[in-house]
Amino acid sequence: MNILLISANTLTTPYPVYPLGLDYVAGSIAPSHKVQIADMNVIDDYAALGKLISAFEPHIVGLALRNVDNTDATDSQAFMDHYKELAITVRRCSQALLVLGGSGFTLFPREMMQVLKADYGVIGEGEHLTLLLDAIQNKTDVTAIPGVICRTSSQSAPVPWEEPLTRHFEKHTPYIDFYLRHGGMLNLQTKRGCCYNCIYCTYPHIEGRRLRLFPPEDVAVTATRLQAAGAKYFFITDSVFNADYEHSLDVAHAFKKAGVSIPWGAFFAPTKPPPDYYKSLAEAGLTHVEFGTEALSNRMLESLRKPFQRRHVYAAHRNARDAGLYTAHYFLFGGPGEDVLSLDTTLNNIEKLDRAALFFFCGVRIYPGAALSAVALKQGQITPIQNLLAPVFYRSQGISEREIIQRVRTRADGRPNWIIGSGGVETSRILARMYDRGFSGPLWEYLIR
Repeated sequence: MNILLISANTLTTPYPVYPLGLDYVAGSIAPSHKVQIADMNVIDDYAALGKLISAFEPHIVGLALRNVDNTDATDSQAFMDHYKELAITVRRCSQALLVLGGSGFTLFPREMMQVLKADYGVIGEGEHLTLLLDAIQNKTDVTAIPGVICRTSSQSAPVPWEEPLTRHFEKHTPYIDFYLRHGGMLNLQTKRGCCYNCIYCTYPHIEGRRLRLFPPEDVAVTATRLQAAGAKYFFITDSVFNADYEHSLDVAHAFKKAGVSIPWGAFFAPTKPPPDYYKSLAEAGLTHVEFGTEALSNRMLESLRKPFQRRHVYAAHRNARDAGLYTAHYFLFGGPGEDVLSLDTTLNNIEKLDRAALFFFCGVRIYPGAALSAVALKQGQITPIQNLLAPVFYRSQGISEREIIQRVRTRADGRPNWIIGSGGVETSRILARMYDRGFSGPLWEYLIR
């Protein structure tokens, strides 16, 4: 069968994100099928997509829905209208079966199946698509496949993919060239799953709570392939790279042994690191540390169910800075228990973080499957049957969203390293110009002061 996989994500703020998930989905499909990946960041419009579909004549179209919205209360953007147009284009240009997947779909499978009128959906990890293809080809019961649903079947819980993973990566394709031209950033994964219990997070629902560690040597081989393809930087997409300190160190050592020479970054929890941890990673090429700090009020860290306290944040920050690394911290305001005191505590304590880029998100998105949805339900902010597909943000009972935004903007005024949300359109324009001039990577280090 001809299988067309479409990356629907066109959000390029603050920078384009390479569709790593589709590499793994394509790698799981048997060689007897012909697979093509189409990236909407590369395809000009729906008409161009229609021509591609007509020329390829797919039997199956997999539509990967990475994001539902941009999760930014200060500049909220929903993407369902775009996804509707993609589904309409697929239907207009082919008789292919339409299959939905991706992290966004996993959060809203029933709602998206209805809105987009798809034939099937894959909840959780996309590798389950290969089981669906076998069932369609062999005309066996599709509803018996874990994680696969159709419009008439009930919702199924995501099931972790336990089979070996193969990443399909071809050096010379239009969509890879796009990312090489726009920042030179390609993505890498070293593990799946998330062992933490953050109140707002969807990772445990999408990938499971158990960490599934990739062999460090295999990760290093993939990194060298990205480097050989022309990548100037790669970002590790694990939910938290240092969730397993020993494994992350083994990955770094494997990078050094394999001769990885390009810089890289990852997302970290500011928990207490082993001695010389960040120094070891820096020696293996790490340049950018992005901390999911969220608050510097111990009361709010406990409310958000973070696995650390304020003192751990300072210690992790010092360790990363002492290793010569660029550091960024992400903050999330407006969760349960947030009030003027906790907000001001965090804003005051941020002053102790020297030479860091600071990203502020003023509002916590409510997603099904995250613990925050149960809190909002208990407080009467949402109903048991409410459709959360359109962006819905938690409302703190101690301070309004408007006051949070106002206070943060007042503190951020005149400080280029204090970025509200992803920085907006102007930040994207600046980054685009820098990429055109040959700069690579996330570039937030140029904001640090």
